[in-house]
Amino acid sequence: MNNKHNQSIPQEVLDQAIAKINEAGAILKPYTLSLTPDERKNMLKMGDKSSAFVEKALEYTKTNPEFIPAFMTSADLEIDLTDSKNLVGPVSLVTQLLYSLDDTMMVAGSEAYYAGLYYYKSVQQAAAMNIPGAKAIYEELKKRFPGISRKVDGSASAASK
Repeated sequence: MNNKHNQSIPQEVLDQAIAKINEAGAILKPYTLSLTPDERKNMLKMGDKSSAFVEKALEYTKTNPEFIPAFMTSADLEIDLTDSKNLVGPVSLVTQLLYSLDDTMMVAGSEAYYAGLYYYKSVQQAAAMNIPGAKAIYEELKKRFPGISRKVDGSASAASK
């Protein structure tokens, strides 16, 4: 078993990171929004080409304001465009952090699960050989093992045995 995750993150480090993440969230909270999944799905998304279009539209709202609809302002358009551009950097940093943390959590969980399964198989073999103490451990772990039972030739057996 190749153990990639072999250094525990100290609790003090996690506490510091959580405090800084909470601090960043608190600083940005007055300026951020939360959307429902449906709102996200149905919203227009601005990309490179549409960004250039919006920049040009903003320029025209300043040189030709007579065409601005009554329900919008050039200032609001400028705020939206500026923030959509300025948030690219922070979103990129947070996304990289999210993927790094998620990858680390996934590797750690996978390695822990494999190690637990290896131990379970070892105890299972020891119990089959009547090694003292193994059967009690095996029976306890067997109850917690998330194996899938299926019928084979009319009898139930654990698929993972």
